[in-house]
Amino acid sequence: MAAEGEYESILCVKPDVNVYRIPPRASNRAYRAADWKLDSPDWSGRMRITAKGQMAIVKLEDKVSGELFAQAPITDYPGVSVETVSDSSRYFVLRIQDDSGRSAFIGVGFEDRGDAFDFNVSLQDHFKWVKQENEISKNAHLVDSGPKLDLGFKEGQTITLNIGQGRKKDKPRPLSSGGFGLLPPPPGGKIVPPPLSGPSNHNIVPQTGDTTTACLLELDSSNSNTVVQSNASSDLWGDFSAPASSVLPSSRPENAGNWMQF
Repeated sequence: MAAEGEYESILCVKPDVNVYRIPPRASNRAYRAADWKLDSPDWSGRMRITAKGQMAIVKLEDKVSGELFAQAPITDYPGVSVETVSDSSRYFVLRIQDDSGRSAFIGVGFEDRGDAFDFNVSLQDHFKWVKQENEISKNAHLVDSGPKLDLGFKEGQTITLNIGQGRKKDKPRPLSSGGFGLLPPPPGGKIVPPPLSGPSNHNIVPQTGDTTTACLLELDSSNSNTVVQSNASSDLWGDFSAPASSVLPSSRPENAGNWMQF
């Protein structure tokens, strides 16, 4: 039943409807509109279908004054409150009730077949919505009655949060054996090997331990000059006004076996 605080909405309004007195049904067979006096209806007026909560109400009212002639509360459709006839789609059987709870069955019919279709669809849509609301409420009740997940702390249970800790510092890279920090090669790169030793045109000046020899200048096969400088004493070289590197030889020796005096 509808609650007192619920508002009433209008589902459908039809301006022309006829009401017929129908004979008592003698058996369980369906109603037939041909058994009614269709040419002389017992009452004519308008039909207004309203909804209050999950219940629909079919109201038969006067066209001019709007006075209520009869009403039929409907709790399900199709059902006992509204039944169709077996021989026409424009006629129905309503179970009307008064305020004291007494009920009676009357026949209603529409002259236009489209009005009968709207009457039928309005009731179907309303009770389809009622069915969906009942399923939603049922599912919500099952969820509420199920076991709930306990996310609270148990007695004596603690939690530790690490807030504000910086990132770990990178470890210093170890130095090489020579004391210099060498960067690692790039990913996928190759290390270029040092150039191979071989003959060149550089002057190599090795130091010897002989104190009695002078400077030897000789030509090798690679056209490089090798100057052998001895650690001569001050008595052998004597005093010079200019350094020894500024004194140039007077002439190039013809062979490797000759000695040159400065």
